[in-house]
Amino acid sequence: MATKEEVLEKLKTGVVDFQEDDVKDAAQEALDNGFDALEMIMDGLAAGMEIVGELYDSNEYFVPEVLMCADALYGGLDILRPHIPEKKEGIKAQVVIGSIQGDVHDIGKNLVKMMFDVAGWEIHDLGRDVPLEKFVEEQLNTESEVVAMSAMMTTTMLGMKKVIKMIKDKNPNVAIMLGGSPVTQDVANLFGADGYAESAGNAVSEGIKMIGRLREVQK
Repeated sequence: MATKEEVLEKLKTGVVDFQEDDVKDAAQEALDNGFDALEMIMDGLAAGMEIVGELYDSNEYFVPEVLMCADALYGGLDILRPHIPEKKEGIKAQVVIGSIQGDVHDIGKNLVKMMFDVAGWEIHDLGRDVPLEKFVEEQLNTESEVVAMSAMMTTTMLGMKKVIKMIKDKNPNVAIMLGGSPVTQDVANLFGADGYAESAGNAVSEGIKMIGRLREVQK
């Protein structure tokens, strides 16, 4: 019988090496051994996808490899997700996500989207090169609690500041999260964002924290 660490490692390396069958086998093995499905997803599949993101950033992987890795991740996810116990406090939140106008990079955004998907959030994905007003419109239409914006260039990053002001003017209770390589915690603070996701993996925990803060405010 494999240990929990061994199964997590199989899930992780299966995603990185885009071995979908290996990932599915490891996911089934996790269930057979009674391991926690959410832990397997976050510390196995998602951890593997984090490494894939780093390999993409360093130009070791390109889009075709990333897509194959995503297929492997979803292969494992299909097996594990039905076994995640429903959260009692019910953080079933909505997030509007997109890459800002002028920015056609969306691998990072798609990784973050995948993490929200894994965590069971309802996602409104605007895609890439999203006009600034579209973030505002989509938030109002869906009443999403979180708006997540990504920028990969300092030139496009400045658009985030405008979007934050536009959204907060209409609805000050929306939590706004920023991410992307030029974005730092200082930039997020300066622009008036509520959160900053350094990596895809911490985007969800950051989102949950922000919703916790919103709920405190609204009580």
